[in-house]
Amino acid sequence: MATWYFYQKRHLKATSTAKRQIVLKSLGIHGASATDKRFIGFFHPYCNAGGGGERVLWTAVAFVQRTEPHAISVIYSGDKGVTKHDIIDKVKARFDIALDPRTLHFVFLEYRNLVEDSTWPRFTLIGQSIGSMYLGWEAMSKFTPDIFIDTMGYAFTFYLIRPLVGIPIGAYVHYPVITMEMMRRVRSRQAWHTNSNTVSSSWVLSKGKQIYYNIFMFYYSRALFNASFIMVNSTWTKEHLDAVLEYGMQDSWVKTLHLGLCKTFFLLSFGEADDVSRPTTRIVYPPCDTKRMSTFPLAGRHRVIMSLAQFRPEKDHAAQLHSLNELFRIHPEYRRGDLAVKLILIGSSRNADDATRIQNLQDLANELGIEANVEFKVNVPYPVLLENLSQASIGLSTMVDEHFGINVVEFMAAGLIPVVHASAGPLKDIVVPRDGYHCTTPETFAQKLHAVLSLSPEQDLAMRERARAHATEVFSEKEFELGWYCGGWKEWREKLR
Repeated sequence: MATWYFYQKRHLKATSTAKRQIVLKSLGIHGASATDKRFIGFFHPYCNAGGGGERVLWTAVAFVQRTEPHAISVIYSGDKGVTKHDIIDKVKARFDIALDPRTLHFVFLEYRNLVEDSTWPRFTLIGQSIGSMYLGWEAMSKFTPDIFIDTMGYAFTFYLIRPLVGIPIGAYVHYPVITMEMMRRVRSRQAWHTNSNTVSSSWVLSKGKQIYYNIFMFYYSRALFNASFIMVNSTWTKEHLDAVLEYGMQDSWVKTLHLGLCKTFFLLSFGEADDVSRPTTRIVYPPCDTKRMSTFPLAGRHRVIMSLAQFRPEKDHAAQLHSLNELFRIHPEYRRGDLAVKLILIGSSRNADDATRIQNLQDLANELGIEANVEFKVNVPYPVLLENLSQASIGLSTMVDEHFGINVVEFMAAGLIPVVHASAGPLKDIVVPRDGYHCTTPETFAQKLHAVLSLSPEQDLAMRERARAHATEVFSEKEFELGWYCGGWKEWREKLR
């Protein structure tokens, strides 16, 4: 292991200059102008997915391109079958963000499957984390930047990158990989999408998972200690990530075991951070396209409930279908006729697993008998998304502990009245009671949907105006750029010059 480590360290250092020259040449940069270039690495294996996390990535890249003429943005992508210009075109179509290809380089990774859920049906957290370390090694072996910024949450790559190439590390965290709440649910044997019925119903398996989570929490925390700066997207994420970092500081049986193993196998450099202060987390709200969406007219909205989220299990689209079914049960007048209500679910599908989930949701709509009032729109172009936002009346989000909720901000900016789950970002950062509604169950969602549909024209317009004003003032791209600049980037950009 030590031999491999020292060989890789020397090899990466010896080949770095030649690789940089190849990249600069491919970008058409020659001569004296090439000597002052600095390379900013963004680790985002799903950069072409088209979700809220990707908006953060591309807004940050566009900001760097506008404000740092000496910087080359290097994107580590796991996408296959696409080119640099394909991705640039999709970013423009999906987010209306224009990227300059002259200061943008892509490093395409071969082994993204190592961080896929499907690759690790058991022990998913540790499997994906180990997979991310290999992916990080692949990234560094292909190109080593001057600073490494993880924008997807693969903190375990820090264990490899800091000792191997010794560059500053930054992170924008959308959500902690593990939280104290997840540990509580395992301890109390509560079934959840992160705690299956098989485990929660078994005392032995629950105890085993508790041990597993304690070990993982410790090493996740210590991985984050390698970061020079950490930005988070919401109050909820900050609170939970701070708890994770605090866990890594506390004395525990895991820490004792860790230090014993390190001393035994002479691995004191691995995770040994007793002399390092805990990194500070700073809230930087994600960028939202509030400027364009705030021009949509507020009057004349269709009787449409709109959902906007990637088709991932935690988004809980099934709860939206059950909520609509409950609405029809207590108010059958909304099923058809002049008062008919329609639910449109818009989102991106990343892979076969997402496609299967979509089919399951369509089957559920059929089972509930609401298929005539439900429409799925998958991977739609950005203009189509904007058109739907300009026409819909209600924005629906049912995810529990939605870390932030860019979709909710977009609802509000576009003039929709938000009806959201009463937890995390939508509760603590985005939707105040006078601007929308918080719910917890299909029954309460149905009640609040009815409340919106029953507003007088004056009440309806006033709520839309308040929601839009709040979204455009707090969650704009301008505010994100200011937060990014002050959230850690300002300090490290000076050191790179």
